Amino acid sequence: MLRTAKPRTAAGKRALKDKAPKVVEDVKSAVFIRGSTTNEITNIALHELLALKKPHGVMFSRKNDIHPFDDPQKIEFFAQKNDASLFVIGAHTKKRPHNLTLVRTFNYQVLDMIELGLQGFEPMFEIPGPKASIGNRPLMVFQGELFETDPSYQQIRSMLLDIFRGEVSEQIDLKGIEHTIVVTAAPDGLLYFRVYMIDLRKSGTKLPRVELHEMGPSFDFVVRRTRFAPDDIRKEAMKVPKETKVKKVKNVEYDPIGDKLGRVHVGKQDLAKLQTRKMKGLKRTGADEDDADVGTGADGDEPRGKRSKN
Repeated sequence: MLRTAKPRTAAGKRALKDKAPKVVEDVKSAVFIRGSTTNEITNIALHELLALKKPHGVMFSRKNDIHPFDDPQKIEFFAQKNDASLFVIGAHTKKRPHNLTLVRTFNYQVLDMIELGLQGFEPMFEIPGPKASIGNRPLMVFQGELFETDPSYQQIRSMLLDIFRGEVSEQIDLKGIEHTIVVTAAPDGLLYFRVYMIDLRKSGTKLPRVELHEMGPSFDFVVRRTRFAPDDIRKEAMKVPKETKVKKVKNVEYDPIGDKLGRVHVGKQDLAKLQTRKMKGLKRTGADEDDADVGTGADGDEPRGKRSKN
């Protein structure tokens, strides 16, 4: 592990402060590494994934003799040196051809590792059409029953979301959504990774009509080796700070789409004293009060009030 020296300058203090734990995490950066033995297909695949991750990704120019499943110490060294928590390692051997290894770390320690074999590949530059802007976050779509039932595929979904999630924002503009990543878990064991451009067309209503056009890259993966963290370490890594927890308010709930629902308790009301809407037509006048005081006699001939003069 690297030795942390005490900073002597203001710039050193700011750099050390940026690496310190935060209540709200920054965007996770990813490091793309070429192994000791690679081929052209693996190198192009690394560059294609880096293009989707930019600007929060960097690629090492030199090859590195690194084997995360056998010795994770080099990964932990690179994690601390580059202040990165995500790694994509490309390698090509006779035993495991066209191999990509996804590594996730926590506190500069290896947390999860997933090894994917590349069965089919089509780069972005071979697919015609417009491309998404750099730094634009994609929509993520996961299709297949395995993402709900298989624990390994659930961790694959979690890691892919970590890689491409980008910055957290409260509001989203539809015009800023340019592309989507669709990952399909097929029953034959393959994992299909596709990227599409989103085209919003007029539909005659407030909601636009959505069309998808393939943008690339296109990958066909097969899951090889996996290694996940124990439950106690995962629980520590997923711990939510107290500052970000929403305090529960009595009689207030939220539905699945985020709308606020509340229950209001009102005491017993006397409807006889309830103030209704005042209307000019129902207001009593002086003539109405005199008519109410004057009644009719017993025989019904004359009223019992004052007699009129003839």
